[in-house]
Amino acid sequence: MFCTSMLDVAEELGVPSYLFFPSGAAFLGFTFHIQTLHDEEGFDAAAAAESTEAELVFPGLVRPLPGKVLPSGLLHEEWAAASYRMARDFRKSKGILVNTVKELESYAVDSLSRTENPKVYPNLKGEKSRREDDETIEWLDQQPESSVVFLCFGSMGAFRGEQVREIASALEGSGHRFLWSLRRPGEGGPWASPRFLDRTAEVGRVMGWVPQAAVLAHKSIGGFVSHCGWNSTLESVWFGVPMATWPMYAEQQFNAFLLVEELEIATEVRMDYRSESEEVVSAEELERGIRSLMEDCSRKGRMKGFSDLVRGALTDGGSSSSSIAEFIGDVSNNDL
Repeated sequence: MFCTSMLDVAEELGVPSYLFFPSGAAFLGFTFHIQTLHDEEGFDAAAAAESTEAELVFPGLVRPLPGKVLPSGLLHEEWAAASYRMARDFRKSKGILVNTVKELESYAVDSLSRTENPKVYPNLKGEKSRREDDETIEWLDQQPESSVVFLCFGSMGAFRGEQVREIASALEGSGHRFLWSLRRPGEGGPWASPRFLDRTAEVGRVMGWVPQAAVLAHKSIGGFVSHCGWNSTLESVWFGVPMATWPMYAEQQFNAFLLVEELEIATEVRMDYRSESEEVVSAEELERGIRSLMEDCSRKGRMKGFSDLVRGALTDGGSSSSSIAEFIGDVSNNDL
């Protein structure tokens, strides 16, 4: 999606070009529509994000999108211009492979199919439940089923010391077992108060890097506090682990809205948090989110339902395998 200049090369050579879009169908629909609003109506995303009352209607979403969860990039003039330019370029492609399945985002996929935008092929690669022999998995092996809350915020998800202390307090106060993947800004290892580590030694682990897919696949994991990156979201859905949303940057605020309000498979810690702000999420707010995540069984059942549907889509004759077969057929039939 960031290499759209190649579309011009393909056009010059008379070669049909296809695009891989690594986010979901709802966000692709949003990308097209927000660019149209900007170009035709002069829409100002930064102003909408600052408004406490702004709600925006988009074709790929059932519910209005609050301005406060608009993607971070649209709030800065330079990045917004780049985003609109990419959306215009996307329209030059013959078709777009989207990193999703219809069963997960049926409303958004159907919406895209009714537009004049390039044809969309929803396709997901799936996840392997592979065994990782390391101390993280060995510790999880010793924990009861669905008893551990997992916190991981991606490769760029680092916090300042004040926020780390609030997270530690929330974990201790929640009373739930935990596995916390924690990175110090600019460093790879965990950092937390030795006293906190001593007090929670029997019920929790604070690590640096962890094998996320293997952790989410483990039967002891009962919930996932996530930055809502799309790949992390898909892994969580694949393994049927309900989520609590704490987005950081890029389109993660949009993803959080999709998970909490549209799909109802996540609880909210904060949907409008942005890592560039100086705001600190309090221990009380985070503890409420963790308790809701771990103690509300309705989301777990709903997530399990989506997990079964997504896995079924990748079987022979499923929607994802049919979509990729259609893509291959369309490419093969192109007159080069």
